[in-house]
Formats: sequence, C-alpha cells, structure tokens
Amino acid sequence: MKAQNIHQLTLPTPFAVGDVHAYLHVGDRVTLFDAGVYTEKAWESLKDQLKELSLKPEDVDEIVLTHHHPDHIGLVGKFTNVKRVYGHPYVNNWLTKDERYFKMYIDFFNQLYDDWGVPEAYREIEKSTANYSNFVFKSALTDELLEGQKIEGLPSIEVLETPGHAQSHLSFFDHESGILIGGDHIIKHISSNPLLEPPSDKGIERPRPLLDYRQSMLKLKDYDITEILPGHGEVLREYRALIDDRILKQEKRAYKVLDFIKNNSATPFEICKFLFPKHYEKQFGLTMSETVGQLDYLQSVGEIVEVRKDNVITFESTSCYA
Repeated sequence: MKAQNIHQLTLPTPFAVGDVHAYLHVGDRVTLFDAGVYTEKAWESLKDQLKELSLKPEDVDEIVLTHHHPDHIGLVGKFTNVKRVYGHPYVNNWLTKDERYFKMYIDFFNQLYDDWGVPEAYREIEKSTANYSNFVFKSALTDELLEGQKIEGLPSIEVLETPGHAQSHLSFFDHESGILIGGDHIIKHISSNPLLEPPSDKGIERPRPLLDYRQSMLKLKDYDITEILPGHGEVLREYRALIDDRILKQEKRAYKVLDFIKNNSATPFEICKFLFPKHYEKQFGLTMSETVGQLDYLQSVGEIVEVRKDNVITFESTSCYA
C-alpha cells in the first residue's frame, strides 16, 4: 500500500469532537477506511471530496471499519455498490441496530448504575442508544476481522486488535509503507476516552476498557510506524513518547483517586463527582467511564478493594486493612 495512494477525507460531525477523518486507498480496488456520520452534510462533503479525486460513491469497492462509533460507521449503508464491509464482529451489533443487543446494553448499564449509586436523573441510556441510531444508516458487515486476519486485495496490511476506546477497535498496519490507520486509538491533541461497554454476551465479566487501552497503546511500540493516520486531528509521527506520557498521566490521575478514597470510602458516582466537578452533569457517560477506568486500574495493582454495602458498591483503600 503506497502512501501516495492514500487520501484523507475530512467530514463534518454534529458531535463535540468535531470533524472526523476517513481514508481512501486507490489501487486495484478502491477501499474506504471508515465512513463518517450519517448526516446529509457529511454525505455531501464525502461526495464532493470523492469528486475531486475523479470518483463517485459507486466506485468504492470495499469499506474497512476501525470501530463502531457513529462518526466512523454512519454512512456505510449509503454505499450501495460496495461488495465487502470489514470490521470487528462487535461492530455488527451497532451497524445492524440489533434490538436484542440494545436491550442488553440498556439492562447492563441500569444494573451497573444501581450498583454504583447513580441517581435516576443521570440515567439517559435509552435516549443515548436511540440518538446513536439516528446517526447510522442501517447496514451490515460482510466480513468479520480479528487479530492477524487479512483484507483481500491489501496483503501488506496487518489487522491489529486495539481495544480500549471501543471493544470493537481495530488498527491497520501496512508493512510496506509503515503507515498505521489508527481510527481513534491514538490521537495527537486529545487522549481517547476508554468507554464502558457491556460484555459480548450475558454472564461474561464486563470489559475493563482502561486496562485494555493501556495494553493496546503499549502494543504499538513494537511496530516501526512511520505515520499514524488518526480519526481526528493531525497525522502523528512521534508516537512512542506520546504513549509514555498518556500512561504516566493516567497513573497520576488514578493516584489522585486513591488519595480521595483513603479519606473517603466512596461509590463510583461520588468519585466521579470528585474527579469531574465541572463536567460530570453534562458529560456523564464520558466522565463515569473515565472514573471507573481509574478504579479498575487501582484494583489491578492492589490499591483498593470493592465493598458492597446496602446493595451499593463502594471502594476502600487496601491500606485500611494493613
């Protein structure tokens, strides 16, 4: 895959994150990596940028998806001539708008929020899933991708599972050019938020997205990457120092949480209010995901324990038991 054959397409979104990038590879086949959000503005912008390359939506042969968030999969179904749509198996739950999965998703968060002492006023799970559907044109995968599998027609690309920001997240490393198509895995100007998600099925332990994200970031240090083409912001070249900095800042935040817990046995909701006093009300899902990520990390290194009191989970420092 030659670098000169890859074109960045920048599409508007209605979300706070701003514009999103998709990447078009023009070779024997025309391959689109990610597909923007389903809005008329984004679709018209995408068509205009294809036209500048002397292409139309009908010329796109295949779509490869980094993860399931609506600003990356929303327009897939608008490409009516596409023969193959590749992505992690989890993506299909969202691309097809699977009602069974959405119900499990809502039930999962309602149970968590019961356990974590979250008041009803902050529970807008059904609203958020419905809102999600508005920005995705219903479609489906034709081909599921996992670690090490190949994309037909692009043999130099290695598929990497990079969960964290999303459990469905894949990155695509090209061994010829050294380019990584990274989705939202590594972004230069902001740290990707590891988002809480339900497990793939009932009865399975919930994912620990922050722990996954740490491992997925470190995984990239084993590769000789020349450029990371991100889902948002600037192309990234100096990535190893950025990864070290992100991990260091995460651990610093975790130990800020630990200092709070040493003085206050607290629920995740109370810890979220402590960490994000100015943002938790307007960005509850994001701030709660970040909070629980720090708690997962502190548990993994043996600094805190989970205690259930009156059907609500609180966290205490292990130093209290020393």
